[in-house]
Amino acid sequence: MDLGLKGKAVYVAGASKGLGAATARQFAREGARVAINSRDPIKLAATAADIAAETGSEVVPVPGDVMSAVEVERSVAQAAERLGGLDIMVTNNGGPPPGKFDDLDDAAWQKAIDLQLMSAVRLIRAALPHLRRSAAPAVLTISSVSVKQPLPNLLLSSSIRMAVIGLTKSLALDLGAQGIRFNSILPSFVTTDRIKQLVSDSAQREGISEEEVAKRQAAASALGRAAQPEEFGNVAVFLCSPAASFVTGVMFNFDGGVYKATF
Repeated sequence: MDLGLKGKAVYVAGASKGLGAATARQFAREGARVAINSRDPIKLAATAADIAAETGSEVVPVPGDVMSAVEVERSVAQAAERLGGLDIMVTNNGGPPPGKFDDLDDAAWQKAIDLQLMSAVRLIRAALPHLRRSAAPAVLTISSVSVKQPLPNLLLSSSIRMAVIGLTKSLALDLGAQGIRFNSILPSFVTTDRIKQLVSDSAQREGISEEEVAKRQAAASALGRAAQPEEFGNVAVFLCSPAASFVTGVMFNFDGGVYKATF
């Protein structure tokens, strides 16, 4: 199936590793030209070179901290200049630390809001002028299955990511008449550094081994395992592609059946 992504200009935030890097790699495999972003310019450049060498596609590193409005504006502008515009924006970021309510002060809440919600707001705002000139514009936000089924000890993530999907759905309705599609993916357990951190935290907190925590997580899935980043990238690329041209306002569960409700 041709996804119609050849030559499309894509910006993927938080893409030096993990879900962002996997998504950027899949876009490049489809022939898209990709700008990837993260705070670490050295790691980012290495990831860009690796993806470009594997796929033969143009991959441009645009360093910047998504928690900084100035740096977001700069990195998106650089990406659009290098790629001749933007067709697709993928907002992505690291997750906030785990913690219980009594352990989280105002500073922790504000930092999580800047990291998760305001980074998406700023990335979308910076991309919109370019997306409005695209023939097939799309925005993908990356959230978490915890917005539908809160996960233990992830209060910051479960709370603030709700605002991200509210933003996504609202923009899908507000900007649909302009042809811009907005969707979100809600992943559960994918084998990334973020999940390893959460597994380690749970093991220490509960006094059990990391292997026991990982087995418990796998058992929560109908498929009995965690996902691989490449599997996530496949779904992300499809939702952003012209092949999904009538899909908007969708909060897509990528959880292997962790979420148990019908709707």
